Amino acid sequence: MIDSITLTGIVATDPRHIVTTDGLAITTFRLASGQRRFDRATNSWVDAGTNWYTVSTFRLLARNVARSVQKGQHVMLTGRLRLRDWKSGDRSGMTIEVAAESLGHDLNWCMTTAIRTGMTAQTPPNSGTALNPGRVVDSDSGSESDEAVDRAPEPAVPAPFGASALAPVDF
Repeated sequence: MIDSITLTGIVATDPRHIVTTDGLAITTFRLASGQRRFDRATNSWVDAGTNWYTVSTFRLLARNVARSVQKGQHVMLTGRLRLRDWKSGDRSGMTIEVAAESLGHDLNWCMTTAIRTGMTAQTPPNSGTALNPGRVVDSDSGSESDEAVDRAPEPAVPAPFGASALAPVDF
């Protein structure tokens, strides 16, 4: 049986990316998930504490997280939950770990651009890629800026049925 969990929160530490001697890519970070509740006495929402999680990602997801996620950003993720008791001298506690299966930016807090990597899990993060400018839009000011984005060549993707490959999408 697997315990699955979906979380939203803020990346609280700089993601740490390593590649094991066997070639397994791993990226980890701490996630702070603030809790709020409605206080009927004051008729307002109040902070009700923060839950802390250690998030681990593996393989291609780990490489993409290392390139895309930074401390302070709001993210959403789903993964497998694992609780571990620990003891160090006279202190003890519980660590809550999540092995993420999918992870992305929480679009309630920002705008993002998806860039298909076209990479496999075994491809080194910077092999065969070119540094190309990307467009970044600040959701607070609405201003655009040029920013370097490490991008792999995008594979040809067929247009949806009945649509032109170059047709603009209007929302």
